[in-house]
Amino acid sequence: MTALEKATGDVVFKFEPFVLHVLCQELQDAQLLHSVAVNSGFRNSGITVSRGGKITMAVRSTHCLEVPLSHKGRLMVSEEYIEFLVHVANQKMEENI
Repeated sequence: MTALEKATGDVVFKFEPFVLHVLCQELQDAQLLHSVAVNSGFRNSGITVSRGGKITMAVRSTHCLEVPLSHKGRLMVSEEYIEFLVHVANQKMEENI
């Protein structure tokens, strides 16, 4: 809170989703991993194939959070709300684990 109160610009509370990149030898391996990831709740997962033929499977969660806290140095939310955001972000981290 002390650092936030000293901020002179815009401050955003941000929680990034989990991402795991796996290089696969065969497309079938990537497809199997993709199926497991999606069925496990990682709905933003996908497969990419580079021009050189590298097959990458990306396991991505949907657990993200981005909330503005201050604008031009003016705090826009209460300390209680920030504590709530931290709690929500920690829950999302537990879900990632």
